[in-house]
Amino acid sequence: MTHLEIEAFFEILKAGSISCAAQNLYVTQPALSRRIKVLEAELGYPLFERNRGKRNIVLTKQGEAFIAVARKWLGVWQEAQEIKRLNSPRILNLSSVGSVSSYILPDVFEQFSQQYPQVSICFHNYHSYEAYQYIDSGLIDIAFISDHMYYKNVETIPAFFEPMVFVANNSCNYPDSVSPAMLKPSQEILLPWNPEYDAWHDYWFRSRPEFEVSLDQMDLLEHALLWKDTWAIVPASVADKIVGSHVSIHCLSSPPPDRIIYYLKKTCKQTEPVSLFLKLLHKKLETIPQVTSYLSGAPD
Repeated sequence: MTHLEIEAFFEILKAGSISCAAQNLYVTQPALSRRIKVLEAELGYPLFERNRGKRNIVLTKQGEAFIAVARKWLGVWQEAQEIKRLNSPRILNLSSVGSVSSYILPDVFEQFSQQYPQVSICFHNYHSYEAYQYIDSGLIDIAFISDHMYYKNVETIPAFFEPMVFVANNSCNYPDSVSPAMLKPSQEILLPWNPEYDAWHDYWFRSRPEFEVSLDQMDLLEHALLWKDTWAIVPASVADKIVGSHVSIHCLSSPPPDRIIYYLKKTCKQTEPVSLFLKLLHKKLETIPQVTSYLSGAPD
């Protein structure tokens, strides 16, 4: 099974016919048909029905099931291609949880690219448990995570901490200090922050498992806060970015524990680009209200 064969399979699905797919790939129709026949021979089953008189392709049951497998194969192939870039001193491979990448890192990326144009940034958005695996495998140089755990050969180092605050659509008219007891769960925009936050949330709202919307994508938060009467509990760095004409920020009288963001790196390994990036991140964190950086003493 080769990349050309998988590419042929998906292009035929996209184009709707072998003739159109061949034109899109700049190959002859017989050449493209041979790729599919070779793939089917390797798999041991047909992917497409071959009925005379039909112009559009039709997948067999095996072909429909193969779509998910082919997508996974493409993902593995892409990871394999990235390996050749690992030892390049001109590339910084990093990842982050969504809230940090959306609201803190963009400015750091810009500063890094301006000050160190000789180093390229290769960024991935990974959850915490995925980041440990990629750091350990060497696919990522540094990762920012919220859920810390033990992982052999990977160091988990505090990067910064910040309080959790209350934000709401201005239609709500909340006081400066808000008690969780006065909140309506049915109006909540629920987001997963870390296990400590989940325990706090269960304490206050476990008997009322309601919410307006539950999100796992940070870029949807600001849109949801445009809805009338909605509210959310977010880290201070997020609140600093989204507060404005439609959103207000308030203190919580009984807040969740402060959120700590950690960075991961391979034990006994820190490249020069990583050190440069951490220094710029520290400068950025110092400009965000209520955020305290641990990075002033980050190792060079």
